[in-house]
Amino acid sequence: MRVEIWSDIACPWCYIGKARFEKGLAAFAHRDEVEVVFRSFELDPHSTPGDTAPVVEMLAKKYGRTLDEARGMEEHVAATARAEGLAYSTDHRLHGNTFDIHRLLHLAAARGRQGELLDLAFRANFADGSGVYDSATLLRLAVAAGLDEAEVREVLADPTAYADAVRADEREAAELGANAVPFFVLDRRYGISGGQPAEVFTQALEQAWAGRTVTEVAPAADACEPDGSCAVPQP
Repeated sequence: MRVEIWSDIACPWCYIGKARFEKGLAAFAHRDEVEVVFRSFELDPHSTPGDTAPVVEMLAKKYGRTLDEARGMEEHVAATARAEGLAYSTDHRLHGNTFDIHRLLHLAAARGRQGELLDLAFRANFADGSGVYDSATLLRLAVAAGLDEAEVREVLADPTAYADAVRADEREAAELGANAVPFFVLDRRYGISGGQPAEVFTQALEQAWAGRTVTEVAPAADACEPDGSCAVPQP
């Protein structure tokens, strides 16, 4: 069985949803026969590469809140992440363009290291607060994930490298009706939107394995949308 997950490193619900999916997968009897592939979805594709802004300021502007209120919104998401056993730092976290990390994730997939790079990128963005928006950080993460340094440098220096693969993923997401992330597709039978509870993922895996045909097993849960906004719990 193949599970495809459209997500973005900038999306906190993708970070949380990945952890919940992995818990759901661990409870699935046929977990060793499941292939997981991550697909590209940019929350803010029109932002200028290299430009960043503090997440708290972005949230305040997006939702018309004060900075203190925006910090409270971040703390609510952080509490949800920590409840899943994830580290989450609310200090000085940045928001920016993620096209380059998506390109590197495609390189990593081709070299069998996608999962390793994805974990390191999520940790850098949410736990460490270092972000994934500059070439030096991306190079460090990619090498730590087991990729060849010279090849990573070549990809980062060539903005066309794996660009078509990123765009193809995004077109396919649109064709599948994915208008928020994370978005999970199980064996092209089930579509699940948002960071659902672990047991929902286990149920979906079991139903997909049984070969039933439905389009969605649960209503949309917490997710991030293409304009960069996320369904952040209100304080």
